[in-house]
Amino acid sequence: MTHSAPAPATAVPLPHARRDVRLFWWAGTCDALGSQTSGFVLPLLLLSLGRSPAEVGAIAGLSAAATLVLGPFAAVPADRGARKQVMVGAALVSAVAMTGVTVAVAVGPVPLAVLLAAVLVERCATACYEAASLGTVALVCPPQQHRRVLSRLQAGERGALVVGPALGGLLFAAGAWLPFLVDALSYAVAAGGIRAMRSDLSPSREQRPPAGTRGTWRALLTEAGAGVALLRREPFLRLVLVWLSAVNALLVALYYTTVFALQDHGRGPAPLGLVLALSGAAGLAGALAAPRLARRHSAAQVLVPVSWLLVPPAAALAVARDAWQFGLLLGLLCFLTPSATVALQARILHLTPPGLQARTGTLLATASGAAAALAPALAGLSADRAGAGATLTGCAVLLALLALYATCVAPQFTRGTGEETA
Repeated sequence: MTHSAPAPATAVPLPHARRDVRLFWWAGTCDALGSQTSGFVLPLLLLSLGRSPAEVGAIAGLSAAATLVLGPFAAVPADRGARKQVMVGAALVSAVAMTGVTVAVAVGPVPLAVLLAAVLVERCATACYEAASLGTVALVCPPQQHRRVLSRLQAGERGALVVGPALGGLLFAAGAWLPFLVDALSYAVAAGGIRAMRSDLSPSREQRPPAGTRGTWRALLTEAGAGVALLRREPFLRLVLVWLSAVNALLVALYYTTVFALQDHGRGPAPLGLVLALSGAAGLAGALAAPRLARRHSAAQVLVPVSWLLVPPAAALAVARDAWQFGLLLGLLCFLTPSATVALQARILHLTPPGLQARTGTLLATASGAAAALAPALAGLSADRAGAGATLTGCAVLLALLALYATCVAPQFTRGTGEETA
């Protein structure tokens, strides 16, 4: 039996599509750069104000929880046709919140309640922006360009991950308020970029949910969870859910365990910076190379070899000692994952109806984000009890099990152009 889903079509003329893709890329990259710039220095600011590490961790955890909870609800109006309005409004709210933080830090000692309120508002608005942005690619470019556009978007995010923390550190040294001003400006640029896009980023009326279901909390919850029903119908999406959640969690666990291992070996912050630089640069290179590596193969065909290739460098981390070794191995992992991620994202866009793009994407992002949020605590607990080497070995074993699962499940979705079969 062949499951066919309509490939999202776009009515935007090609010149407009190219312009919209460029604007969407600039909006997302500026947003990511600003967030990385301020996010890197926020813990430093809190610690400089006399807050304990426990309080800093609690604020980070509360912000992450708000993001995971709000995303599915913000996806509902986006799929109903208000994608552009949600994104522009959320970016402007984030800009105002970060402007408030900038002023508060510049004026003088910042009350924790004020800072916490502003950060939570910014995180909630960002969650709405990210949820609404999912599926935009399917509405502004034809399917044959999805992988190329997705890889460029991921390259922009990876580049921001490399540049943002360094920029944040330099600005923080010059003035504690400067990183937050950059973040506020980045949100304003993002809002302007989305507003300037000529398409309305809306699915056709017949592809939206029926209007009669609106009006109650139960109806809102039902709509927010509509992606779950699609997930139940589409076995390929279930494979994606398992793979993305596991890989994200294990990569985060490997990173944090690497930090613990470097500390055990008596390494300081400079080696950790080397590890971050190498892995970030490798991730950027992997995102740029992803379309060429996956152009002639279906998502399922890309997934299996990438899954197995992740195992050797993860296992080698257990015997690494020097920072350059950790950086090289983590960099190899970061280089490999974008090929599979981009191929999977392109296939998701093909399988998901336009009226469910935001909710389905948010469901997958929430699941993988929740798994990644638990990974540091689990890695720390394992490192305390079994040691960093044993924890790294355990992660490699779990990656091998994931590769075995992908090997057993993925072939049923491979036929010809990659249409799934069962």
